[in-house]
Amino acid sequence: MASRRNRKRLKQRQRRLQLPQVNWQRVVTSCAALAVVAAVYVSTVWLMNRPIDAVVIKGRFERVSAMQLEEVLGGYVRDGFLSADLGAIRAQAVEIPWVASANVRRRWPGTIEVVVAEQEPAACWGDTGLLNTDGELFLTESSHVPAELPRLSGPVGSENRVARLYFRVEEQLEQRGLAAVEMDLDARGAWSFRLNNGVLVRLGADAVEQRLTRFLAALDHLLANQPDQVEYIDMRYPNGFAIGWKQGRAVQTDAQPGAEPHA
Repeated sequence: MASRRNRKRLKQRQRRLQLPQVNWQRVVTSCAALAVVAAVYVSTVWLMNRPIDAVVIKGRFERVSAMQLEEVLGGYVRDGFLSADLGAIRAQAVEIPWVASANVRRRWPGTIEVVVAEQEPAACWGDTGLLNTDGELFLTESSHVPAELPRLSGPVGSENRVARLYFRVEEQLEQRGLAAVEMDLDARGAWSFRLNNGVLVRLGADAVEQRLTRFLAALDHLLANQPDQVEYIDMRYPNGFAIGWKQGRAVQTDAQPGAEPHA
């Protein structure tokens, strides 16, 4: 009886100590497969990360030369095809004066393609600066300032503000067969601009939007038939404006007699 109980306890103890069986053949096969996949991946990356064969530069170049871009980007030819930092290449390209944007991509098997767009100058800023069509000062010291561009000026940092108002005024004037060739914002915050027929328009610093609207209305109704006789239009009056004629006389329109222009 005692021997039976001992045998039973021994069997129970053996069952508790049994470990699950491992299929070592499957484990070895799986590890071998993973090793093959890893080797293929590493080999593929190594083959694809071959040295760059060429950096191809595309775009319509007028102010930027392909040689300038090659000098700046030539150092990246030493990088691998996959390890080349496209963001860094793009950043280097747009640092070149007159480059507005650069689109960089890989072309199999070993070419880096850089598509460049040049800045489009819309206006001069001061004597030597150039503004693009977004009103950004992209060049502060230009060796050549196109004579046909309008000339804008203002305090340092006001480039975009002046350009925005200029573009709005120009859009309105274009509908009337006119153009603004100059616009200035002085240190006191007063605005003025000159038309392509020589007329100087003074808007001042206050209520600029309302004064601009009044000017356009006057341009449509009062000045359409005799613009060549006008020297300046002063919109700095609270209820009207003053016209300075080239003969030397000044006339206030819809303003109180003797009123002085405001800021």
